[in-house]
Amino acid sequence: MSDSSRDTAEGAGWGTSERGAYRRLMPPKAEKISWLDPKMLWVARNGVLASWFGDPTGRTRGRWVAQRAASGAPADKVIRRDDPDRFSFLVIGDTGEGDDPQYAVVPGFLKTGQDTRFAVLASDVIYPVGNADDYDTKFFRPYQDYRAPIYAIPGNHDWYEDLGGFMRVFCDDAPPLPPEPRPRPFTRAWLRSLLWHRPRPDAGHHLAEARKLRSAPEQQAVQPGPYWAIDAGPVRIIGIDTGLLGTLDAEQGAWLREVSRGARPKILVTGSPLYVDGRREPCAIEGGGTVDDIVRDPDHHYVAAIGGDIHNYQRYPVVLDDGRTLQYVVAGGGGAFMHATHTIPRVNVAGVTEQDFRCYPLRGDSLAFYSRLYGRRLRMRRFFTLTEAEATAVIAERLGIKPTRAPGAPARVTRRVRLVAGLLGTGRRPDKARRLRLPVRKIYTSLFSPSSATYSPPFFKCFLRLDVSPESVRLRCHAATGNRAQEIAPPVEDEVTIPLR
Repeated sequence: MSDSSRDTAEGAGWGTSERGAYRRLMPPKAEKISWLDPKMLWVARNGVLASWFGDPTGRTRGRWVAQRAASGAPADKVIRRDDPDRFSFLVIGDTGEGDDPQYAVVPGFLKTGQDTRFAVLASDVIYPVGNADDYDTKFFRPYQDYRAPIYAIPGNHDWYEDLGGFMRVFCDDAPPLPPEPRPRPFTRAWLRSLLWHRPRPDAGHHLAEARKLRSAPEQQAVQPGPYWAIDAGPVRIIGIDTGLLGTLDAEQGAWLREVSRGARPKILVTGSPLYVDGRREPCAIEGGGTVDDIVRDPDHHYVAAIGGDIHNYQRYPVVLDDGRTLQYVVAGGGGAFMHATHTIPRVNVAGVTEQDFRCYPLRGDSLAFYSRLYGRRLRMRRFFTLTEAEATAVIAERLGIKPTRAPGAPARVTRRVRLVAGLLGTGRRPDKARRLRLPVRKIYTSLFSPSSATYSPPFFKCFLRLDVSPESVRLRCHAATGNRAQEIAPPVEDEVTIPLR
């Protein structure tokens, strides 16, 4: 196994490393998504419309679930597998951009997953809007050589065309929902319907051909709907659908409470992480309560909650009142642009401190990555670009922490370095952050918001491997940089053993 980013700068992917072979897997013309493109933002407008005019996804989800029940899907939505007491599976989140960062993960994913029983795709299978025609190059092609089933939960982007593509691919080619009656004029629902993005009438006509790429019997998986539970060996894995706005409807909330009962150890997979960027985001349920209330209940025996949506890796080991430690994990680094970690302030949440917290990429690598990106974009490379040693040093200064990886050479934290770090939204200690005026903080964190892809290594992507036994679950975060060294031996960036008894 090669060095990780916690060991050396070369392990992080810096330097003159040989580029990986992932490009051989890519289609001749890969789509390049830019979230700074107004056309792209307009196509993906349904999330904004839902926040303004009301979120229809709970009702639409209920219609999909009713359709699947009528076609014979199990009423309890539990997939019962025949896995042994000792087995392994993969989790990968936010994959489907179909460009270099997604395909750069594939070689390590295949190598690490050779002996795994299945994989779970956690959120945003297809960007930008979940169109059925995008599954060819963004799902079937990249994972054609993974010889086991892939289950999935949708993210908000999969909902931008009302989940039609997702249901066709993962739910036994579910037919389109019949149209609903038109809302009364001049209501919020009517205004929403006028602007709502919908799929083209001919969407998905390439699906039959695309399916041939994953047509082997051992690759097949049929889900009972957009949310489900898997009984695998000694554990139950529960996947929930948080829709457009990161919430659960009342029907799904009642189901989650029901399938969470019992002494069997449980792992939650969700499109919206419950702890992220130093904050608790408990995920509201329509009618009252939160997902985190259910997860923390000692009668439900959860041991971990893994969420996608945020495109990096984070882990928060939260000690609960009854003495149990529950691992809250962010795992959305499977292929989309990298969300910064250097903007995360010094962690102090629910008893989790900097000493307990883990993230990938390291904050210094994240800051160096974005200083290069914006140096190129603004044509100010000499001013913006920070070496990884400078970035690591200024992170240590601003957060009051020791460098996770010692810089390769001494680095001076100059006025320029501090200014660039501030402009790129670098986190601070809580006591220092309070002294900044709120408008200034918003400028720091949004003016240079990390909202764009890049197409040259290191990409700082990741995926999870979980090794299950009757006694424990070993969770490992593997890195993918796009460089050959990390393809051959995907480094482990974080590892934790979670007891089940």
